[in-house]
Amino acid sequence: MILSDTTLKNMIKEGSLVCEPIDEKSIQPASIDCRLGNHFLVVEENHMHVITLGEEIQYREIINESIVIPPHSFLLATTQEYVELPDDLTAFVEGRSSIGRIGLFIQNAGWVDPGFKGRITLELYNASSLPIKLEAGKRICQLVFCKMDQKAETPYAGKYQGQSVTVGSRVHQDTDRVHVGIDSVTSKENEAVS
Repeated sequence: MILSDTTLKNMIKEGSLVCEPIDEKSIQPASIDCRLGNHFLVVEENHMHVITLGEEIQYREIINESIVIPPHSFLLATTQEYVELPDDLTAFVEGRSSIGRIGLFIQNAGWVDPGFKGRITLELYNASSLPIKLEAGKRICQLVFCKMDQKAETPYAGKYQGQSVTVGSRVHQDTDRVHVGIDSVTSKENEAVS
């Protein structure tokens, strides 16, 4: 179930949902608008020849009240708003229609887990053929909140919990199982047969 403006206002008032700073204009019929912060990260292309999932990515930090994104370029930004989601609420991060219509794609991998606390890092991509200038404080995205059928058994406590500025990818910290290659599987099957 997507939460309405009335429900969002009530939850913020009672403190079960935190989204601050906020004003009445930020609350839309079925979402909350978030504004662009002044902290940005750009991949350090001059210090890396390839991005891998196993090594830490190097970023250049920019703190400024405005930033220009060149055509077909990517950077990370953050919201001004700090949010805290209860354990039975999740949120989608969506770009505002007016922003999308100028060719700026906004993501946060599209998702905020129940139990998350912090500012939201946004992935911005300029799909336009012209540079796009952005200013801190402008409404950049919206959060659409969905009620879960019950509280999460394991609320979010991951590597981005509590972030207060733009945070780059920490994929290198993942503890996924190592994928067994096709050759390894085939040789083990052959051993089992013989």
